Amino acid sequence: MRVLAAMSGGVDSAVAAARAVEAGHEVVGVHLALSTAPGALRTGSRGCCSREDADDARRAADLLGIPFYVWDFADRFKEDVIDEFVAAYAAGETPNPCLSCNEKIKFSALAERALALGFDALATGHYARLADGELRRAVDIDKDQSYVLAVLDHEQLSRAMFPIGDTPKPQIRQEAQRRGLAVANKPDSHDICFIPSGDTRAFLGARIGVRPGAVVDASSGDTLAEHDGVHGFTIGQRKGLGIEAPAADGHPRYVTGIDPDTGTVTVGTAADLEVHSITTHKAVWTSGRTPSGPVECTVQVRAHGGLASAVVTPVDGPDGPGMQIALREPLRGVARGQAAVLYLPDAVDGDQVIGCGRITGTDG
Repeated sequence: MRVLAAMSGGVDSAVAAARAVEAGHEVVGVHLALSTAPGALRTGSRGCCSREDADDARRAADLLGIPFYVWDFADRFKEDVIDEFVAAYAAGETPNPCLSCNEKIKFSALAERALALGFDALATGHYARLADGELRRAVDIDKDQSYVLAVLDHEQLSRAMFPIGDTPKPQIRQEAQRRGLAVANKPDSHDICFIPSGDTRAFLGARIGVRPGAVVDASSGDTLAEHDGVHGFTIGQRKGLGIEAPAADGHPRYVTGIDPDTGTVTVGTAADLEVHSITTHKAVWTSGRTPSGPVECTVQVRAHGGLASAVVTPVDGPDGPGMQIALREPLRGVARGQAAVLYLPDAVDGDQVIGCGRITGTDG
């Protein structure tokens, strides 16, 4: 089988490519150039897409004895990931750019080019597993990336390979060391890859500009502070609210609502954050078939955490297929723009991803 191995320059994708070669596949490595300024997107363990990363990927490919190419997807990445990220925050949402990258870049634009060039599958260093075409959590739960892959449809999953999903991360590093891969001890990338400083608020402010508004108390309606734009806030946020005095009851305040039209950021108590139902659009069912009725499952609303049992009902909304999610127990800090990923618990083979939707609303 001809396999295109996406090689980011890190240890995970290098070992994934090595395993594909060892399995007897005809492997070609490719590094995606996603930055228009490739020398500026890595600061230690932050960021990606630097010349250093491309060089690390090339050295790994040379060691494996496979052809290697660098493909320029910078314009597509800016349009489909970065610009979408900025627009979502300006609209008061909290997007996860990794989902957009997987959906529109790695498993769409890249996979389509690979298919056109005669490749049968795309291998990546994601921590997830495929079993009979079903997407499942990785063995290493702490590194599991099935959440950010749940946006992939049945056809995309049928052409995907996740060679390292059955192995804990420490063993991946040990394997890289045994194979002589120079990236064995390279630090993992953290936070958002295209914001190497880690300062999301500053990154967004430079692109959105100043859009003044008020921070308002949910119970009294009093204005507690002024701000420069709703892009600096997300549901559940506790720090950086600009409020000088503590609440009358001494308890911390959290962002409970964001209105991008008026610029109003509402703050309240932890109890005000609780939601019992979630509405989504852009529903994706990984089997390729929409369930005929309600489904009992576990829902996850953040890449790490935010889990609850739920009953999910497919619905047809104004923007197409969606989901209505009734939570068995309340969740906190659920924001518009996040993904709600559905799992069927399986203690033997690992939890199975059955669907995903983008959150458009919540009810307390």
